[in-house]
Amino acid sequence: MPVRARRVAVALAATASIALLTSACTGSADDAASDDPKAETTITFWHGWSAPSEVKAIKDNVARFEKAHPNIKVKVVGNINDDKLSQALRAGGSNGPDVAASFTTSNVGKFCHTGALADLGPFLEKDKVDLDKTFSKVLQDYTRFEGRRCALPLLSDAYGLYYNKDAFEAAGIPAPPKTWSEFTRVAKKLTKEKGDSYEQLGFMPNYLGYETVPSHYMSQWKHTYFDANGKSNLAKDPGFAKMLTYQKSLVDGLGGFEKLDRYRTTFGDEWGAKHPFHTGQVAMQLDGEWRLNFIKDAKVPFEVGVAPLPVADDEVAEYGKGYLSGTIIGLAPQSKKQNAAWELIKYMTMDTEAVVQFANDIGNVPSTLEALKSPNLKVDARFKVFLDIARHPASSTSDGAVNGSTYQDTFQDFAQKYEKGEVKDLKKGLEETAAQIDRDIAQAK
Repeated sequence: MPVRARRVAVALAATASIALLTSACTGSADDAASDDPKAETTITFWHGWSAPSEVKAIKDNVARFEKAHPNIKVKVVGNINDDKLSQALRAGGSNGPDVAASFTTSNVGKFCHTGALADLGPFLEKDKVDLDKTFSKVLQDYTRFEGRRCALPLLSDAYGLYYNKDAFEAAGIPAPPKTWSEFTRVAKKLTKEKGDSYEQLGFMPNYLGYETVPSHYMSQWKHTYFDANGKSNLAKDPGFAKMLTYQKSLVDGLGGFEKLDRYRTTFGDEWGAKHPFHTGQVAMQLDGEWRLNFIKDAKVPFEVGVAPLPVADDEVAEYGKGYLSGTIIGLAPQSKKQNAAWELIKYMTMDTEAVVQFANDIGNVPSTLEALKSPNLKVDARFKVFLDIARHPASSTSDGAVNGSTYQDTFQDFAQKYEKGEVKDLKKGLEETAAQIDRDIAQAK
């Protein structure tokens, strides 16, 4: 499935295993890429998709590649998370992948810093690829670290706001909110309490409410995770305190953490038909473009609207932006078939029709600038909202770090304590959290 929230879970598992990667994984692309890409060969491709429709989309994409490159056969292995991937890369040998895809963009810093994935620079230079004409700046940024490009984008994701149009109409709400203050009023108006629970909740703000994690909220406030010296900016950049303060006010305004969390435990699986937005338990949901396919499959009985997430009240000029992420793909440094493997990566990431067809099949946002403009891209009014978010100049993603998503995990742990009311001094808490992030990064270097 296009389990983007799954990144949060696999990143936690990956933190330990990627840390085990050593200089044994830092071979360069130059000395490994000695194979003849025109020779008969078989390469192995590992990816994380597991839903039947998505596995089929991968197989179809690979079949098109094999037709265009009849000398290269691809052995496909699915349902591989970053934990399994990292262990294989560390072990090396012939049992691992030649090409690997990951959902966890926040681990690119680790992949590049440790050499877990090979430097793609020589291949891009050899084929004279103009990255600025191929990918947007955000996608270029989250596939490189410390000047090393160890991955390329393989489809992308944009996050926005889903809303129940029937519920909006019943509550007399004419349009989705554009600022967070408007959002609070709308969420309260849509909320129908039922004893110590809810008949309908306007929005589940808790950080465990599926996609409502701190990094996704933060995209709607101007912020910088690290300063020019690479130190954590949590306590210095006012955007973090503003986001945390707003989110807690929303939690308190909708019934308080404990009441909301009890209601959250009644929700169905995020990737099943009983998702709380599907069932009408919540009237608004922060989610990615892939939710459109899940809504269709679940035969949701109400009309669904899509809009960008609100922005800070003093940033209304940037309405339309959002959080961006995506799948990344790279080369195993120990592979002895890197030229053949590069042909697969190049095809899957930069062949316009391949990217468009895969995006159509998987329900994700295309990753190349040309694919975004393709007349063959299946676009309706709702999917176009996500394309616009992906193209918005103020849309952002999480910064890379040598220890991958560890700093995000630390920030999220603190944010969860703050929303529960366990932290009374926000300024002091942010300072302590920033200091912990700095210690973790120093240790990882």
